[in-house]
Amino acid sequence: MKNASKPILLVEDDTVDVMTIKRALKEIGVGNPVVAVEHGEAALDYLRSADCARPCIILLDLNMPIMSGIEFLREAKHDAALRPIPVVVLTTSAEQQDKLSSFELGVAGYMAKPVDYRAFVEVVRSIDRYWTVSEMP
Repeated sequence: MKNASKPILLVEDDTVDVMTIKRALKEIGVGNPVVAVEHGEAALDYLRSADCARPCIILLDLNMPIMSGIEFLREAKHDAALRPIPVVVLTTSAEQQDKLSSFELGVAGYMAKPVDYRAFVEVVRSIDRYWTVSEMP
């Protein structure tokens, strides 16, 4: 990602997916630290903590316990301090309503998690390429 000192916030409850995402990021040369939390409520707690390093991007799963990705988006995008942080949904959900809700709530992108690892790396690479060339305020 553009600023390698800023963390990537990964909101994902599946430990295998967390390891896969971290591995893919490392493989494509992304040097940002990854902060992983298991659900939306933990993500909000992290983002609102006094010692939080503001992430350059949030990678968000939708299907999680305690607080789903959609519930997280509702909270985060109504918080003026959190609203500017770009969120990319990275999920297995192919539900049209999840896509609609995500974009209505202000996500920057919606990516399906491929089962094949090589395809997964390419999805992560496309996210990295976009955020590396994107002009952010």
